[in-house]
Amino acid sequence: MTVIDVTDGTFEREVMDEPNPVLIDLYADWCGPCKQMAPIVAEIAKELSPRLKVVKIDIDKNPMCAQMFRASSVPMFVAMKGGKVIGHQLGAVPKAALLRLVEGVVGPDERSVDAEQLAALLVNRKAVAIDLRSPSAFGRFRIPGAINLPLDELPTRKDELRRSDGKTPVLYGRANEGAEVAAQLQSDGFDVRFLQEGFLAWEMADLEVERG
Repeated sequence: MTVIDVTDGTFEREVMDEPNPVLIDLYADWCGPCKQMAPIVAEIAKELSPRLKVVKIDIDKNPMCAQMFRASSVPMFVAMKGGKVIGHQLGAVPKAALLRLVEGVVGPDERSVDAEQLAALLVNRKAVAIDLRSPSAFGRFRIPGAINLPLDELPTRKDELRRSDGKTPVLYGRANEGAEVAAQLQSDGFDVRFLQEGFLAWEMADLEVERG
């Protein structure tokens, strides 16, 4: 999902009446740190869709919203659910800080598995690991039995995911790239899941890797 532009006129419908949690990005066109945060906000919108709705409000063009949130300094991020403010964050911050802001109101992603869960699924032959990294990274080390499907080849090879002998494809990249890819593939009708925090999580769990 993309970040939605909200105005004074659409705030009630897009935010107050929204059943899902909402992350609001209050910004201004002249604000350098706001521009710095925009790609991070867009990443969160894609990764947490449809569990989280992400919107942005230009405080210069929407004085009612700016006054409502007392947005005298931007960027300002506000988490809301059911029309109530859950928390807020000021300034340019790491992505992890915004994720912490919404983690209490965003439910678990049913598409995700952690490293231990994936290991169990592989042992029971209920899943196949799909490595989204480059062929060179895959060649150095990977999850045992994984199939390499580099991100840049995905558009032309994604139909291979339907031929998995009844096993569920579980996508992973170096970190959390699999979350966004899984969301897009599921919207295209593919039954896939992803490994939380990717290959880094697999290594951190000290699970077996295949080399060479």
